[in-house]
Amino acid sequence: MWLHICMKAIVYSDAGGPEVLTLTERPVPDPGPGEVRVQVHVSGVNPTDWKMRAGGVSEGISEQVPNQDGAGVIDAVGPGVDAARVGERVWMWEAAWRRADGTAQEYVVLPERQAVALPDRASFDLGAALGIRALTAHRALTVSEGGPGRLAPGVLVGKTVLVAGGAGAVGNAAIQLARWAGARVITTVSGPRKAELAEAAGAHHVVNYRTDDAAVVIREIAPHGVDIIVEVAPAVNAALDHAVAAPNAVIAFYDINGGLDFTFPIWVAMRANVRWQGIFVYTIPETAKDDAIAGVCAAIADGALRVGEDAGLPLHRFPIERTGEAHAAVENDAVGKILIDVTPSP
Repeated sequence: MWLHICMKAIVYSDAGGPEVLTLTERPVPDPGPGEVRVQVHVSGVNPTDWKMRAGGVSEGISEQVPNQDGAGVIDAVGPGVDAARVGERVWMWEAAWRRADGTAQEYVVLPERQAVALPDRASFDLGAALGIRALTAHRALTVSEGGPGRLAPGVLVGKTVLVAGGAGAVGNAAIQLARWAGARVITTVSGPRKAELAEAAGAHHVVNYRTDDAAVVIREIAPHGVDIIVEVAPAVNAALDHAVAAPNAVIAFYDINGGLDFTFPIWVAMRANVRWQGIFVYTIPETAKDDAIAGVCAAIADGALRVGEDAGLPLHRFPIERTGEAHAAVENDAVGKILIDVTPSP
């Protein structure tokens, strides 16, 4: 028998800044066939969350609950779902993608595939900080020519990975996953504080591009070039990327920081068979999504993915009533991961 009480939820109906986010009460939803209902403990905020809000609600949706990622406990299942999943701790991904219900609410219903088991030793904070950032990082590390489709210990041994912006959320996940998979990891940062965070994440070499000639330093570290580049700012870093790329390298870019258009040295890229690979995690092939989920789960089980200051990803917390401030923090490029406490843990 389903609950029919009300719950707190954050909603918006129009495009705009954080001020369009409104705290309201809604009926607790019932799960349908193939769905689970999750009591949300922690909701994670990503850049795409505020960008979606700024663009308004999708066609056919009158009221949107934001936020793709979160963590909590399954408290009810719909027809066709194993009843044993009730009580399971889970992390969620893409809750609000082409759906009206994200994780900024006390209960969310979503397809059971999008609620993934979270080990008891993994915190809800870690679970809420996975989703988009970890799946994006996994995809970036698995698009190289002849490379693995799924990360596991040892599959990147002998490879050198360059992570642009190692103090960022995706950069942090890419460093941790690449280290776990056996790669040598180089990262670029803009200052001493971010260098400390990148080192805490596990980067073998940290290059401050504001004080060093990044291309020279990276080539000294990796004379034969880097094999995989995880790129957050292609418009700014294209020349650097080609200066340090090894033959047959891939430049996997997942954001548009620094501009929407860029140029690169075509002949240099052709001679080296260097490939640019765009990544928009929401629309990657389903098999790649499945591999990413499985790879991330394996990394969690091994303790290879962590959050917090000592993992290079400081956490910044907001109560659900201050979701607008949480969105503003992400929009203003806060360093670390922004989390919203939805339902206090018992």
